[in-house]
Amino acid sequence: MQEENLPDVVDGLDGRNFGKAVCIITGASKGFGRCLAKEIASLVKPGSVFVLVARSGEKLREIEVELAASPAGKAGLITRCVVADLGVKNDVENVVREIRATASNSDINQLLLINNAASLGDISRFARSFTDLHEVNAYLSLNVSSALCLTAGVLEAFPRRQDLRRCVVNVSSLCAVQPFPSWVLYCTGKAARDMTFNVLAKEEPDIRVLNYAPGPLDTDMQVAARTISGDAGLKETCVNMHAKGQLLTCEESCSKLIKVLLKDEYQSGTHLDFNDI
Repeated sequence: MQEENLPDVVDGLDGRNFGKAVCIITGASKGFGRCLAKEIASLVKPGSVFVLVARSGEKLREIEVELAASPAGKAGLITRCVVADLGVKNDVENVVREIRATASNSDINQLLLINNAASLGDISRFARSFTDLHEVNAYLSLNVSSALCLTAGVLEAFPRRQDLRRCVVNVSSLCAVQPFPSWVLYCTGKAARDMTFNVLAKEEPDIRVLNYAPGPLDTDMQVAARTISGDAGLKETCVNMHAKGQLLTCEESCSKLIKVLLKDEYQSGTHLDFNDI
């Protein structure tokens, strides 16, 4: 097929799409982030820019090749990959610099930032065992502080403009609103991130902000949940969910998030769970 015969954009819900966009996805090399990159790429117009961030350069190159070979890539999608550990200050600043380089494209009409990168932390221990301040601070730096600092840097690079729609998504979890024994780091991080973006929604009413909990995904995280969770009851629950086929594919959850974003009827700053939509 010749490039000139390709459609400009594949329309989503009711013919809607994300327009000519800058889309930034952290944790984009695998799992939910990788799936989002592929799905959203089919819903942007030519000349859109994707900034994909992850720690694995090899896996980022794989998704970059996939996007380049897709109809979106052949129609003019620009993909920039940034290898970064978001728990490191210099790496966060490097990501922001790369994003600033895309801001000169004045005809961009959509900014979409998806804060997906996160780590599970040590789920084999209970709260009473976390006596090492450095360990806890390092976890919070990667899972909370970096999301705030990266978001602030992106919003500085793309200030309010009449013809620019800005949307920030925090990939949340049921753990943000419900305590899971032996998951104290993960629950704390997710709860803090939800509040971070809830505050952003109150402070910046022109920005569309969403905390989206993607549900129990069939990913490496669920493997860890059913093998090393310190709480026996929680581990058994995770084992049973897997055995009964109750885990979601990334594609199922990704599709629902995109539907919510395109429909654009949610209250900014709200927490939406896959099972409640």
